[in-house]
Amino acid sequence: MRAARDLLRRRTRIVRHGADLKAHVNNTTSQYNLPPNNLNLRYDFAREAMRNRFDDDCVQRNIDLDLNIIAFYKHELSSVECFIEKHAKHHSGSDYHILTSFPGIGRILALTILYEIGDIARFNTVQDFASYSRLIKCKAESAGKTYGTQGNKIGNAHLKWAFGEIAVLYLRGNDKAKSYLLKLQKRMSKAKALSALAHKVGRCVYYMLKNQKVFDEKRFLAG
Repeated sequence: MRAARDLLRRRTRIVRHGADLKAHVNNTTSQYNLPPNNLNLRYDFAREAMRNRFDDDCVQRNIDLDLNIIAFYKHELSSVECFIEKHAKHHSGSDYHILTSFPGIGRILALTILYEIGDIARFNTVQDFASYSRLIKCKAESAGKTYGTQGNKIGNAHLKWAFGEIAVLYLRGNDKAKSYLLKLQKRMSKAKALSALAHKVGRCVYYMLKNQKVFDEKRFLAG
């Protein structure tokens, strides 16, 4: 599973570089005082619309370079994602199905969680899992005594990102989830409430995988 995890992590780095390329196209458009393109450059027609946008040949060639790499990335990333998903369903089909039962967990988030966790059984408690996922701070201990908490760099940054994304996506178009968040905001700031929701998502995923149970929203919001 480590090799598939490394491939998925590399996919993430390429996605981020693709985002940088798209930002360069938008920034160049603004730099030359052209109207905002408002185009989603993942689509062929949007990239073609940018092919003759600039009068200066050098500027246009610079933009064409961005567009060509974006097009190549789109093709390769789609192939890589299908490849990883196929392997995930072969090795952990049940876990993949369970994860995608949670509203907001799509293909990439499910794959990220699967391959960053590995085997959920390696976490003895939900607290261990939450700590590893950077949802809570690790305890600083010595000789059996606790001395506060350690820094935020300990644990898995990929899981922290995944659970934060899921929390935001879960709220989208979900009135029950939004009401739950408002209850949290009565006791804390909005940012802390979102972090608390992400923590709750992480705990829920732990028990879903541990007990091999699909998502139960009634139980999730009641807790």
